[in-house]
Amino acid sequence: MTQPISPTDVIKTARESKAWPFQEAMRLVKRYPDGKPDGAPMIFETGYGPSGLPHIGTFQEVLRTTLIRRAYETLTGGAPTRLIAFSDDMDGLRKVPDNVPNQAMLTEHLGKPLSRIPDPFGEFGSFAAHNNAKLREFLDRFGFEYEFVSSTDRYTSGAFDEALKNVLRCNAAILDIMLPTLRAERAATYSPILPVSPTSGAVLQVPVEIVDADAGIIRFQDVTAETVEQTALGGQAKLQWKVDWAMRWVALGVDYEMYGKDLTDSGVQSGKIAQVLGGRKPEGLIYELFLDENGEKISKSKGNGLTIEEWLRYGSEESLGFYIFPNPKSAKQLHVGVVPRAVDEYWQFRERLSEQPLDKQMGNPVWHLARANGGGDGAAAPGAGDSLPVTYGLLLNLVGVLGADATREQVWSYLGNYVANADPSAHPELDVLVTSALAYNRDFVAPTLVKRAPTEIEAAALAALDAELAGVPEGISAEDLQTRVYEIGKDEAYGFENLRDWFRALYETLLGSSQGPRMGSFIVLYGIENTRRLIAEALAKA
Repeated sequence: MTQPISPTDVIKTARESKAWPFQEAMRLVKRYPDGKPDGAPMIFETGYGPSGLPHIGTFQEVLRTTLIRRAYETLTGGAPTRLIAFSDDMDGLRKVPDNVPNQAMLTEHLGKPLSRIPDPFGEFGSFAAHNNAKLREFLDRFGFEYEFVSSTDRYTSGAFDEALKNVLRCNAAILDIMLPTLRAERAATYSPILPVSPTSGAVLQVPVEIVDADAGIIRFQDVTAETVEQTALGGQAKLQWKVDWAMRWVALGVDYEMYGKDLTDSGVQSGKIAQVLGGRKPEGLIYELFLDENGEKISKSKGNGLTIEEWLRYGSEESLGFYIFPNPKSAKQLHVGVVPRAVDEYWQFRERLSEQPLDKQMGNPVWHLARANGGGDGAAAPGAGDSLPVTYGLLLNLVGVLGADATREQVWSYLGNYVANADPSAHPELDVLVTSALAYNRDFVAPTLVKRAPTEIEAAALAALDAELAGVPEGISAEDLQTRVYEIGKDEAYGFENLRDWFRALYETLLGSSQGPRMGSFIVLYGIENTRRLIAEALAKA
């Protein structure tokens, strides 16, 4: 019987773990060796610029930050934490995204705060509200615990007023930090504070004179060339990006925020500004960016890469988290081709979790993902030790031979050859993957599926396999079938240099793929006679 793991063992193992969430969380322990004063929560933040629809690159920041948050809670024995999901929806729209409707309307509103531009989809009160809702919809679906904070709400409600006054008082010192980093042309008009034009409603990039910092009064030239004196408070101005980031860190008391490699310089300058404002730069990980299948950075405005909805159409929520987990400092390509392997590897790690010692559990991505969802510790995590009766890869091979018009009911009828109690209600997680496999095959496999003709040698081996299948006993196991397939491939009479060549021939001639499943498992799943029909079709091409 497995001995229960004590809280002391959990904390000790977490502090010694090499898993990156624990390594990051230890930076916060060192930042506050005795915990935060008065038992205040450790504040984690993740930022979102709602100028385009949320994508997986946005989601991964919340997931990875949550993993570090949970790791910190683990290695401190439950110290309090908060996660703020901050939307910079007061930002002015600089460019119309390529992947949204009503682009002409959006063009008319260029420069205005995102929260003051109509929703091109016609569903919400503003463009920002639409994109914020889409972000929260997925975060809620995944089960994150977070506090959503809108930049617009903070600015217009006056919650940032004192922080804005502080920026105005420190205006000269902030300019000393920023101006040396700018080109001469940009430096000539740069101001830490961006007034909102009372005429056009746009966020203006113009020089600003500080009239009264304590009262929040500024002076600038409006789009009409008229000199305007107005308050910077209550949503009538916002801050430049790097200044805004620093102000937010100080005003909200942020202790940890990660960001992408493309914001490395921004992080340096914002850290210096935070010090000028009397605060301290948060701890944070600089992560590598996601790339599309062409190796290009994923962009909200371009809409390249995978959307959250697309991943969930072809995979599962858990597999998305699993793919995001490893090596945040290494770039990852993000396209539909990575989904099937992520699904199967997630299940492999989930199956191992319950049998692993504590230190290995804490390095297992599923341990961390279960906690992100509010699950239990380690082997007590929901579903730990579970396995699928059929891999996603095998499902895809089955659906591939059934064709683009295959149905869920048809797939389940074949699963009866392989799975005990083959009923969707008995295997709900497998049923989700059946639907995903049908969609993946219909959209990506079937349109390009080509089964090549076998060579003379391959045709002889396929004929031998057909003869073998004709004589196998009813109820033969997948392992026995796999052995018989092996023996044909090893037979010198057919001249295969290695078994890999034999299996590649099977996959390319029978399934139309360069890779495939264990053939013994596939034959049991698809059925002996159906497999023989596949072989006959291949031999007819020889």
